[in-house]
Order: sequence, then C-alpha cells, then structure tokens
Amino acid sequence: MATHLGSPPSRRLSSALMRLFNILAFISFITGSAGAIPKEKMIGSQSLSACMDKSQFTVSQFDVTYTPNNSTLQYSFDGTSSIEGNVFIKLEIIVYGYVGYTKEINPCAEKFASLCPMRAGPVSLPPAAINASAFAGNIPGIAFTVPDIDGIARITIELADDNKTPVACLEAELSNGQTVHQNAVSWVTAIIAGSGLATSAITSGLGHSNTAAHVAANALSLFGYFQSQAMCAFVAVKLPPVVRSWTQNFVWSMGVIRIGFMQNVLHWYIQATGGSPDLLFQNLDRVNVQIMKRGLQMTSRALEAVEGVKSYLTKRAGDQGTYNQGEFIDVTGISRTAFLSRIEQTNLFMTGLGFFISFVVLVVLLVVGFKFGLELCVKKLRIAKGSKFAEFRKGWKIVLKGILYRIVLIGFPQLTILCLWEFTVRDSPAAIVLALIFFLVSLALLSWASYKVIRLAQHSINMHKSPVVILYSDPASLNRWGFLYVQFKGSCYYWIIPLLAYILIKSIFIAFAQSKGSVQSVALVLVEGVYLVAVSYFRPWMDRKVNVFNISICVINFINAILLMIFSGIFKEPGLVRGVLGVVFFVMNAIFALVLLILVLVATIYALISKNPDTRYQPMRDDRASFIKSTEMVGSTELDALGATARGEHKSGYNTRDLGDEDDSSAAVSQRSQEYAAGVPLPQSQAPSQYAPSQYAGSTNGEGDYEKRYHSPNPYQQQPDRPFLSAATPTRSAPSPTHSPRGFGEFQNYGGGYNQNQNSQRWQVGAGYDH
Repeated sequence: MATHLGSPPSRRLSSALMRLFNILAFISFITGSAGAIPKEKMIGSQSLSACMDKSQFTVSQFDVTYTPNNSTLQYSFDGTSSIEGNVFIKLEIIVYGYVGYTKEINPCAEKFASLCPMRAGPVSLPPAAINASAFAGNIPGIAFTVPDIDGIARITIELADDNKTPVACLEAELSNGQTVHQNAVSWVTAIIAGSGLATSAITSGLGHSNTAAHVAANALSLFGYFQSQAMCAFVAVKLPPVVRSWTQNFVWSMGVIRIGFMQNVLHWYIQATGGSPDLLFQNLDRVNVQIMKRGLQMTSRALEAVEGVKSYLTKRAGDQGTYNQGEFIDVTGISRTAFLSRIEQTNLFMTGLGFFISFVVLVVLLVVGFKFGLELCVKKLRIAKGSKFAEFRKGWKIVLKGILYRIVLIGFPQLTILCLWEFTVRDSPAAIVLALIFFLVSLALLSWASYKVIRLAQHSINMHKSPVVILYSDPASLNRWGFLYVQFKGSCYYWIIPLLAYILIKSIFIAFAQSKGSVQSVALVLVEGVYLVAVSYFRPWMDRKVNVFNISICVINFINAILLMIFSGIFKEPGLVRGVLGVVFFVMNAIFALVLLILVLVATIYALISKNPDTRYQPMRDDRASFIKSTEMVGSTELDALGATARGEHKSGYNTRDLGDEDDSSAAVSQRSQEYAAGVPLPQSQAPSQYAPSQYAGSTNGEGDYEKRYHSPNPYQQQPDRPFLSAATPTRSAPSPTHSPRGFGEFQNYGGGYNQNQNSQRWQVGAGYDH
C-alpha cells in the first residue's frame, strides 16, 4: 500500500520546496556544478546503515541505483539478520526532512522467498535488476538535477504481530551524482585570492602604496573568509549534504590538498617515526563510514563525489589495526574532511604542514629569483634603473622578511587548528614534536611582531602625537612589520592583537572539542558575535569601503555560526527546517563568495592595467601617505614636506636605520628620535617658526586632522652655527603667540643644510632614529 501526501498544506509545502530546489539548481550552475552532470540520470545509494539502537539487521554491502531512462532498478546487498519469523517492511523516502513517499511491503505477499519468513544468519541478494516503471511517476524530475540532494531512504522492519514491533531500522542516503563540490571552484577561488596578494606586491614595488594596501587588505580578507568556510567543514556537527560539499571547496586554504605521491611519503614517514598509519583505502570493500546524528548512526553522504569509492573509513587515533567485515566507523569534523579529501586521517596534519612549508620555500625562491632577475636586467639589458623596483633591489632582504611574516599570518589559522588537533590524535611522536614547534614558533613570531608594532606606535605617539609617523616613515619597519597594521587605520594599529586572539580562540575550540559538536557551535556563535560587535563599533580598517568589505564578512561568519548551532541539533528542529537551512547556507555563501571574488578581481585587474591606480582610492584620513617615502616625488605638497621633515629625509637619500633592530632602552630610543627629528632644518622661509615639525605630524588619534595646530613650545630650536642640534641638550623657546595661517607654507628649497654624509641605504632609514 503506497501513501502520498496530497493535502492542501502538503501541496503548498511541496510547491515551496520546488521553488527552493530551482534556486539551488540555478546557484549550483553558477558555481560550476552544472559541468558535473553525468551522462545518464540516476539516483541511488551505495551504503546502508543502522538508524536505531540494537538493530537486529545489519548490512555490510549495499548498492542500489534507479535509472529513469530505462526505468531499471539495480540492487545488491549482503547483511546479517538475527530476526526470526514473518515481518513487514516499511519504506519511506524523505527529502529535506519532508516525507514524500511511504510504502508498506509484505515480503510473503510479494513472494520474497529469502524474507518470508526471515531467519537468523547471513542474508544475501546477488546483483539483480528489475523493472521499476511503476515507481517512475513517484519521483519528480528535479530529483535528478538538484546537487547534493538531501534524500534518505529509510527501511523499517517490523514483526508481523499485533503491535508491529520494530526490530530493525536501516537508512540509505540518496545521491543523484550531482554535487557542488567541484575542483573548478577550488581552483578559481585560489587563483583569484593568490593573484590579489601577488598584485599587491607588484603595485607596492612600483610605488603605488595606496593601491597595494587596499588590494592586499581585500585579498587577505577574502582568504580569511575562505578559511572560515573551511572551519565550518572542520566543526563536528552533522552538516546537510550541500553544506558539507560546499565547504569542502575551501579546505585547500587550510592546506588540505591531496597529491598521490605525497600521501605515500607521509604514510612512510608516520610509520617510520613510530606511528600506525591508517590503511582505509586498502579496505574499501570491508567497511562503511558513518557520521553522528543525535546519537544515531547515519551513513556518510557525498560518496558520489569521490571517484571509484563505494565506502570509506576514517579511524580515530589509537584505533589502528585490522578492520572487521561490515564494520561501522564514525567520522565527523576534521576526520570527515580527511575522508572527503581522500586523505588518510593519520596523514592529514602532515599534509597541511607540508603544503605550508612548501609554500614558504616557493615564495623565498620566487623573491630571490626576482631579485637576481632585476639585477641581470640592469647589468645586461640596462633596464629597471629608474624608480621601478629600485627600493626592492636595495632592501630585498627586509622585503623578504616581511613577506615571510605575512605568510605566517595567513597560515596562522591552519597551523593553530592542525597543530592543536594533532595533540589529540597523536599520529606519531615526530608529528607531535613538529606540531609543538610550528605552533609555538608561529605564535611567538606574530606575538613578537605585534609587540614591536605597538612599541613603535607608542614611541610615535609620545614624540609626534600620532602613531602613523614612525610606523609609516621608515621603509624598513614598514616592509618588515607593516603586514600587521597597514590594513587598519592609524588609531587602530593595535587591532592585530584582537584579530590573533579571535583566530586562536576559534582554533582552540575547533581542535579540542571534536567530540562535542554542540560545544563547538555554541562557542563559535559567541566568538563570532563578540568579534562582530567589536569591529562594528571600532571599524578598525583603513577606510569606509574596506570596513564594509570586512564587516560584511564578519556578519556572514556570524550567520554561519548560528546555522552550525542549529545543525548540531540542540534545538531539536524538524528535519525539514534543517534541510531548508542547509540550502540557505549554500545559497547565501555562494552569492556572497561570488560578490567578493568579483570585487577582488576587479581591483586586481585595475591595479595591473591602470597607469596610476592610486587615483581609484581616496587618500587615507590618517595621512600615512605623507610619511611613506616615495622615490619619484618628494616634498611636492605641504604634507609630503611635513612627512619628509618628520623622518629626516633629503631629496638625495636618507639615513640608514632599521627600527626593528633598535635597543630596548626607551630613553635611548626617544633620544635618538629627537636627535634625528631635529637634524633637518626648515627652509629659510620657515626658519623663524617656533614649531617643531613633529608637532604637526597629525592629531593624537592619527585621523589626519592636519589643519589643527599645536601651540606647544619647540624643543628643537636651531642654532645658526650648527646644521644639527644635539637632542642631548635641547633648547626650549617660548611659544609664539601667532603662526602662519598657511601652517608650514611651501617648501621651496627642500633639504637645505642636510648632511650628505648621512645619505645611504634608504631601505634602512629610521623614522626619528640614527646610529
């Protein structure tokens, strides 16, 4: 007896689901899943699992496929039964939590000899095919085209008694061969994010600092969003199939990339260093993979996305050994990601670490190669002698240090999650040692760099009433530490500390709470919520557009965390709600990712083809451009002259000093800063002024209130017989009662009286420091 839900409310619900399916199919076409349409429409399942405790019927091998073109149903399975007597079989088809079809089967009436009556022992149905044209009308055509359909075929076996006592329950997740997990999506997202970072480096070398800062900030934020998507895949909750497949597109950002020979090397390494590597790919015909769902077992979805595999297993550390025939193993969170990526769980940490190290080595080789390539062009082809990349050629080692620091910052979420997780799974003693070293080193490097930035900013505030003067006036420090603060406005130079804390707290919960998905989801909601409130209040990024870009990402991350909490089942939501929210998760993130990719791509292309890309962006309100040394234009405006004077530059060069190498004496630093700031006299037109240049460097909050004048005494009064005044004996003069209405005026004879002996490597100049 077949039953179809046809009441008016059900019809309205079915119509709403149909519209939702249409949207899902359209979005999946945009993201590239349409290219994965199989040659022949089909729907089926390749695994069957128990869905009740103490089920008296288990299946070790299951395969069923329905092909609508010829209305053929092919099936086979092997199982074990402990049921004795006549039974009834109830079949339910559940799509997105909506029970669309039910049928009760009497095996004796249908003349199923092996099931009438059922006997304890092995039960086997050899591969067979039957004509299923009678069922064709019960399956809507869209079921064959919607990617990652959330469909379940549930079989309940009941005793043929008055109470119809259920004795077994089996579930098979349905698949139509369509999925939003596409390699093309991973490649496109990686190329666009990488091209944005590369373009920022190129434009910076060409002298377009404003463009480089904006492109780098957006590219880093885009990469961070991709890592947040991968973190959703790492969370140990039961994800709807479409969410599971979508987030799998971004695990590359965490270094989870499968390369065959690399897996063989890592398998040997784990074994050689005292570990017990998993051998799941050698036991594919013996085991089934399951994920947890509210205490019940459920066969893992998305097997169709893995070519040639019928069932997988991912074992938890410490469970290595032989696999029993028909064994069910639970996978969730990071283990699920390894399983879907076709990576042994014991190889996952080393895979991520290996790609991080490989990327560092590749970048070092590219930078060194580029440096020697430029030198070769200068010597052999007599090009690149101008300002293009001139500063890079002189200070390429400092630039390389800054790039390496930036890579550590980009890889910090990856390193923290995988290293901390390795402490819980313990693949091998050597892997644990590597995890400890890389975690501590990355955390120490970023902490030290953050400390240096805050220290320099505090000196700048004490000396110049603004943090941006020293942070941006010294190229050496800007190239070494600038990755931590250039994307933020001057008054929020410290925001790298909340950002690192935000990443670290998320990583701790994801890594250590893999057995508690609900704890992970609730913690992520709290962390994302607090961070969203903080960034909405402070708006720390460099300008309005970048703030909108990043705050939008924080909003989406917060919504994703709420959806993950719902998927964890703590609200006991109906299956239909969960299925619909899974589609919402995919649609929302697919559209948002597409918008971000377009924005970054447009900015990247414009930066490469435009002769002066800086015209696309408004000057920063914190006046940082006034203090960034330009090899093409010095002192062309009042603010340029102000910045040049503050850092003690001359038209022909400037002093060598790396702010990252100064001693730890605050008094010594301040003394050197005063000496250097006082070392460049003003032009004759400004000589009578009683105001030190540092007093005009900016407002106390660094927000570019450069029209404001500070009527404070000048501690650096020049002596007529000396080009420089030693800061050891500063002479203070009374404040002038008046000042020029134009402030500094025009710097006509810039650099008069400059000591030419101080002209050396400009990439090592110190803002307010000397030897």
